[in-house]
Amino acid sequence: MTKIKWRRWNRAIHRDLGYFFVAMCIIYGLSGIAINHINDWNPNYIYISKNIDFGQPVPSSPSKELVKEILQTADEGNNYKHHIMTGEETLRVFLKDGSAFINIHTGKGEIERVIRRPVFHAVNYLHYNPQKWWIWFSDAFAIGLIVLAITGLFILKGKNGITRRGAVITIAGIIIPVVFLLLYYR
Repeated sequence: MTKIKWRRWNRAIHRDLGYFFVAMCIIYGLSGIAINHINDWNPNYIYISKNIDFGQPVPSSPSKELVKEILQTADEGNNYKHHIMTGEETLRVFLKDGSAFINIHTGKGEIERVIRRPVFHAVNYLHYNPQKWWIWFSDAFAIGLIVLAITGLFILKGKNGITRRGAVITIAGIIIPVVFLLLYYR
């Protein structure tokens, strides 16, 4: 009877799962950082605001050409989509990826632009499980992480393995979340 070489299988499983899920680790890692700091910044969008000043009052029913001329003072003429009056004194101009709000009495206003944050918008979209099949793949990834964690414990043997140095580091890694739960989880 041949002896099963479990350490060889352990390394192979750990290695191959690591290769297969490397992109998912990066996706969930970046998204996790973004979500951890959601009170500090918007990980999905960048908001840009700039002032606009036409230098004179604007008629209450401006033509498309006049609105484009106003926008040109802020180099936004090519981004025009549509415009409406949103009150007695505010002209709202719809732009590609934003809007302009102009006071018709002063000719002054503000352009607000919303742009998807590169990389973070995409990884957050994936983190929020956009489709049913993605949920299944995310579940497979979660199971894969559990397998990676367990197989990783047994990669090394000897003084750096799980029976010595590895045990101390593993216990420290367990203690930190347990202490946090004891202190803050109610």
